[in-house]
Amino acid sequence: MKRSLISLAIIAALGLSVTAPTLAAAKAEQTTQLPRNAVPTHYAVSLTPDAANSSFSASATIALDVKQATSSLTLHAADLKFSVAAISAGPGQAPRAAARIAVDADKQTATFHFADTLKPGHYQLKLDYTGVIGTQAAGLFSLDYQNGGANKRALYTQFENSDARRVIPSWDEPFYKATFALEATIPAGQMAVSNMPLTSTTKLADGRELVRFATSPKMSTYLLFFGLGEFERATTMVDGVELGVVTQKGALNQAQFALDSSRDVLREYNHYFGVKYPLPKLDNVAAPGRSQFFGAMENWGAIFTFEYAMLLDPRTATQSDKETSFLVAGHEIAHQWFGNLVTMSWWDDLWLNEGFASWMESRTTARLHPEWNWGLRAVDTRESAMERDALATTHPVVQRIATVEQASQAFDSITYSKGEAVIRMLENYVGEEAWRNGVRSYIAKHAYGNTVSDDLWREVEKAAHKPVTAIAHDFTLQPGVPLIRVADAVCKNGKTSVQLTQGEYSKDQESKKPLSWRVPVIAKTVGGAEVRTVVNGGKAGMTLPGCGAVLVNAGQSGYYRTLYAPKAFAALANGFATLPAIDQLGLLADSWTLGLAGLMPASSFMALADSTPQDAAPQVWQRIAVVLSDLHDSYEAKPEQRAALDRYARARLAPVLARIGWNAGKDEAAPVANLRETLISALGKVGDEGVLAEARRRYAASSTDKDAMPAALRRPILAVIAASADAATWEQLRASAEAEQSSMIKAELYDLLGAARDKALAQRALELALTEQPGATASASIVSHVADSHPDLAFDFAVAHREQIDKKIDSGSRSRYFPGLGGRSADPAMVGKLRAYAKQYLPAEAQGDAKTAIAAIEYRIKVRSKRLRQIDAWLAKHGQHGG
Repeated sequence: MKRSLISLAIIAALGLSVTAPTLAAAKAEQTTQLPRNAVPTHYAVSLTPDAANSSFSASATIALDVKQATSSLTLHAADLKFSVAAISAGPGQAPRAAARIAVDADKQTATFHFADTLKPGHYQLKLDYTGVIGTQAAGLFSLDYQNGGANKRALYTQFENSDARRVIPSWDEPFYKATFALEATIPAGQMAVSNMPLTSTTKLADGRELVRFATSPKMSTYLLFFGLGEFERATTMVDGVELGVVTQKGALNQAQFALDSSRDVLREYNHYFGVKYPLPKLDNVAAPGRSQFFGAMENWGAIFTFEYAMLLDPRTATQSDKETSFLVAGHEIAHQWFGNLVTMSWWDDLWLNEGFASWMESRTTARLHPEWNWGLRAVDTRESAMERDALATTHPVVQRIATVEQASQAFDSITYSKGEAVIRMLENYVGEEAWRNGVRSYIAKHAYGNTVSDDLWREVEKAAHKPVTAIAHDFTLQPGVPLIRVADAVCKNGKTSVQLTQGEYSKDQESKKPLSWRVPVIAKTVGGAEVRTVVNGGKAGMTLPGCGAVLVNAGQSGYYRTLYAPKAFAALANGFATLPAIDQLGLLADSWTLGLAGLMPASSFMALADSTPQDAAPQVWQRIAVVLSDLHDSYEAKPEQRAALDRYARARLAPVLARIGWNAGKDEAAPVANLRETLISALGKVGDEGVLAEARRRYAASSTDKDAMPAALRRPILAVIAASADAATWEQLRASAEAEQSSMIKAELYDLLGAARDKALAQRALELALTEQPGATASASIVSHVADSHPDLAFDFAVAHREQIDKKIDSGSRSRYFPGLGGRSADPAMVGKLRAYAKQYLPAEAQGDAKTAIAAIEYRIKVRSKRLRQIDAWLAKHGQHGG
């Protein structure tokens, strides 16, 4: 699953923190929430959806093996009502009706009790039942949209992590793999899509159609998919597989890039994994709307993707949209092997799916689109993980999951981004070829089965002949971020000696005893050759060829923070402009975070930013612009200091925008387009009059001049306009949103209404979100956008209207959505509000996000009260010239 691209800022989720020994003990027996007296082997499902009435009827015949004598069978079921339940021992055997059906809504189970004992053997369980079609992405749900001026409704399923039970009574756990045969009765003229190709379409007497799909391979319940609507489909063939894209009618031309990308990615993965994609077809289904939980889902053979993360509308598509579309293809197609063909045994090892797919998407993007220079994004990935991992509320990559709520909260930056960063480090440690050979062996050995993390380490270690497992355990079975302290270097006889000491980087546990890691380290003198070692036991010495400033974590593949002694840092800072871009980014990231944590002067980042040349890599300037923009927010209660920071930011960033210009140059590098977006938004925030005036001019002219606001500039211009909007402008944006026919653009425009810095307009946006006008899946996003500038207002409003808001977010988001709003606050009172909310509305096992939000608020308050003074002093001394 690809995390929702609209909700990265609000889903810093948390599972329960456990130590490695506790986790190892828990692994002794495979986790299950169901009795182990029976195992399903095949589901034959007949589905009849009634979209107009938001309900469905269905029957399921489940082939199962009873392993232990029992008089009852317990399956997962949620919001289902049963009319028939009977079991038979095989062909010719009379079915026995269940004597009693007991439904437990809290446990999401249905237990079928029989008068006689079921002896071990093979059985067929026949169930007839009805269920509900929701409006949010859980189970079978509907999405409403406009097409050609008419109102339309399409149906889709979303089953990960634990929502197949809303459509099929089942053993809804990843370990219980089975085959699926699906048929559906649908309105004539609509298209149905599932994991496998259609095998037949039969016209019924009442005008409807009965469609049947081929039987799926053995797979977990959460990977089953069904979609229905007024769709169109385009296809191409890749290595004998029919590759398709499915969209609402009229949008197929916007999916060509996704189809082309999927073709290239599928070829790459067939080669990389050494096992060809095993299904006869692979569709990517684009759907209007959105979720606060995810952006795409890897259903085997039928990937589901929200339109904003897949389609490229020529009126609005930017370079970053193109990158997003490719990344989603890279991520979800990687899951066809890591997750679908080979599936983690239980949600403890979710990272085997998500961390690996995240790493594959990045690797493949860098390989197939070298012009995007994607390798530089590795630092961003590492940062998103470390900032979460350095709080006391973090958890290990492999974590103990006991409930549905904990499984939902496991889809977080530790699972995705830390998982990706650790894989990158381990591949760098063992070598690209050895890593790939290990992965190929793992896939081949466990195809159609279930695994735990050690199954992967075992195969990589065999291929690499290096002690991978020990290092992998250190980074996946315990939480936290190693800190490598670098002493001042000593140069003698043309060689440099340096001592390294391992500690731990923590944002909120200053007196914590550091954990111990075996840390692979790459270091070099600037301009010299790389030297590798593993810091083991807390200390290591390195001898490097050449004399000069010492760079540790050269190439930035290591998952650790690097803290240099003052002279060592000064030597690197003096030569900052000559460092490779990836190491400039690493040094900027470490100096910023370690400065805020009080481990080095908080102004260290400012000194590096001040010495960055104007022709530095676009990604370096993006990092600087983002940090200066965040600093602006940190000064919200200090107008004089904010004014000084803003003056410096304008002086530093405006010349960069002037150099690249508002309009793209001929043969412009793709990263420059992304930088332009970032600079316009950042300069708009810090009050650059030139940017504000140009954005307003172009916005005003766009109603009569289509070239005034081209696709590449539309989003940043509208962001500036929306943030600084007055009542008249806000109303103009609202009218544009209401009139817009494209479901994708409509949702974007409604989001903008929540971006207003004016508190009264933010309140209007919140009130609008409770109406039907934005659409069932857009309202929660509006509230989230309000929380960017007004977290306390958004949280208080959402809690005051909790029942209404709950209906506008999918079930997997509820325990994380409200804490995500309040977690952006810097008001000490919000800590108490979050605790009260969690106590009243969340079970103990679902309070992880609330605890993480509180920790983030407390750290933010500490930073603003203790660290900003050093930046104030630096600005007073250096801020007038801005570089």
